[in-house]
Amino acid sequence: MALPFFGRKPTGSIAPEGKGPSAKGDSFSLPPPPTELSELDFTATEAGRGLVAVEVQEVGAGIGAAYEEAAVLYANGNVAEAEQVLVATLDEPSSNPGEGLWMMLLDLYRLTGKRQQFESRVLDYATRFERSPPPWVDLSASVAKPAQPRPSTVSLAGSLSAQAEAQLRQIAVAARRTGSARIDVGRLKGLGDGACGQLRAVLDELAAERIKVTLANVGPLAQELAKRVEAGRAEDRDTWLLLLELLQHSGDQERFENLAIDYAVTFEESPPSWKDLPPPAAPVAATAPVTTPAPQSANEQDGFVLEGELCGASNDALKRFAAYVADRREVAVDCTQLRRLDFVCAGQLFNILATLQAQGKLVGLRNVNAMVAALLRVMSVDQVAHVTLRS
Repeated sequence: MALPFFGRKPTGSIAPEGKGPSAKGDSFSLPPPPTELSELDFTATEAGRGLVAVEVQEVGAGIGAAYEEAAVLYANGNVAEAEQVLVATLDEPSSNPGEGLWMMLLDLYRLTGKRQQFESRVLDYATRFERSPPPWVDLSASVAKPAQPRPSTVSLAGSLSAQAEAQLRQIAVAARRTGSARIDVGRLKGLGDGACGQLRAVLDELAAERIKVTLANVGPLAQELAKRVEAGRAEDRDTWLLLLELLQHSGDQERFENLAIDYAVTFEESPPSWKDLPPPAAPVAATAPVTTPAPQSANEQDGFVLEGELCGASNDALKRFAAYVADRREVAVDCTQLRRLDFVCAGQLFNILATLQAQGKLVGLRNVNAMVAALLRVMSVDQVAHVTLRS
């Protein structure tokens, strides 16, 4: 079933970041008029529910129709088709496209990493509008920073015997795979001198390979080992050395140095030197999924961040956004790294923002690329939030 969803309504505008209307009329206003949504229900989009197929009907002629068509094509992931629509419209001799369509094409080139095509168009843009064109910035997914591997997290508990080499070797394998490891020793008890030696051997091996290892919750184990060492009694050497290691990871330099003196006197050899280690990392659940990009990378005091490509009915980013704005009166949303928004997510975003507007709350979507901004206007999102374009 196909339903039309475009219709006319009073003109609105989407402004570029840092620019507003002026007496000279130099504000940036996307040329086609905004559109009205039909009474489509965007809330009934849970997984397993059927989605209504939406057909774009060209109610406007020329530039307005191309604007809407390119926006929806890009939202659906049809990047090549969106580019074809924009290029054909801009190259049509009889057309008189405004700045909005030009910005859409330039941003589309930046989003797809097409620098050569971008540079072939910016001179025409500068000549036509008598202003400096936007700078080249590669916004393609290929230049996004890859997700950093999570450190392998292992929790040792109970009694660790001297025959635990196989278990400790698995820790080393996981650490090499991710480049770091976090070992929680808080529940480890009954550690004999042989097991202390096994654990020390793995730690020394990883340190020699420059693999970062963090020992967490070392206090209880350090207290237990401290009961088994005695100055002047040259026994359980690996227990002494592991205790010194634990004190370094706990940051207790004073106690470390006192024990190091006792070690030197007892074993008549130089003790390990104090090394400043980074503080223990926060626990990471072993089953936590790795996502790209990270959902909320900015300090929440500075606003909320939408980034990457938001697609699908059950979108976690929009759920977090709805929870974030629940107890705030004003919210600034940084969309600098938001590459694409599909039709369903745009509908969900409209519902959230319309509710917030009805509650008297103010939401600003900042640094939105022109392709996403076009969809926001088509979907009337610009009527329930303040949208500013990125430069």
